[in-house]
Amino acid sequence: MQGCAYVDGTFITPEDAKISIFDWGFLHSDATYDVAHVWQGRFFRLDDHLARFEASLAALHLDPGLDRAGMREVMHECVRRAGLKDAYVEVLCTRGRPAPGSRDPRTCTNRFMAFAIPFVWIADPAKQRAGIDMIVGTPQRIPASSVDPRVKNYHWLDFVLGLFEAYGRGGETVVLTDGAGHLTEGPGFNVFVVKDGVVATPAAGVLEGVSRRTVIELARAAGLPVQVRAVAVDELRGADEVFLSSTGGGVIPIHSVDGVPVAGRARGSFGPVSERLQAAYWALHDDPRYGEPVRY
Repeated sequence: MQGCAYVDGTFITPEDAKISIFDWGFLHSDATYDVAHVWQGRFFRLDDHLARFEASLAALHLDPGLDRAGMREVMHECVRRAGLKDAYVEVLCTRGRPAPGSRDPRTCTNRFMAFAIPFVWIADPAKQRAGIDMIVGTPQRIPASSVDPRVKNYHWLDFVLGLFEAYGRGGETVVLTDGAGHLTEGPGFNVFVVKDGVVATPAAGVLEGVSRRTVIELARAAGLPVQVRAVAVDELRGADEVFLSSTGGGVIPIHSVDGVPVAGRARGSFGPVSERLQAAYWALHDDPRYGEPVRY
């Protein structure tokens, strides 16, 4: 795989990046991470990603051993060494291994790692032009009172089971609910619904995505009403437009929900709000206020 990783203070190939099976990041999913992307040689909203990563580290009592400047330098160097112009760049910190026989997380030495690989799409441009078929899954999203989704984490078994359900029902991805009839999020994305020109996205039980924030800012700048609130499943099924937001593709239109085309549209036909925000999202990558050139 083209790319570069950083483990234990050394830059290595992605294939050589390994973690001990005794690391609690593996054994207990005791870790946090964040993903930024590079597009045409520029990081997009890197400070926002690093700020969220630092907040996640603090919430989990993890110490990466580097300050923000040090982590930024590692990310730049991974991309530079990989020679990538469009990249998926992840930073992560695991709990590490405890002292022999101990179950006290304070005895662990935390481990900071990073890698840059070619840009990863949730749905590539061709699939985005066709639109994604989404299923509302029956597994309940892990309650926020148990695992705070605002702390980016690897607790994805609810999503994995939801994906298998979606595939079995002819879908391509899944969105989960809170068990009380409200939408939360999907594997790696936030969801938006549009009805009568009003844009709504779930307020709770979700990762507060950087792409989600970007979409909200763009919509408001365009004069569109935006509501961040509880969104009922029935609103998804009755929406004029549905789209996702993700670092892995920006604004991604949904063609159908539970096998029914959104607003009865033909495949590849999307509403004006989705199309407008999708174009605005990618145009923002040319704005120097949001981009940081990679130090090649």
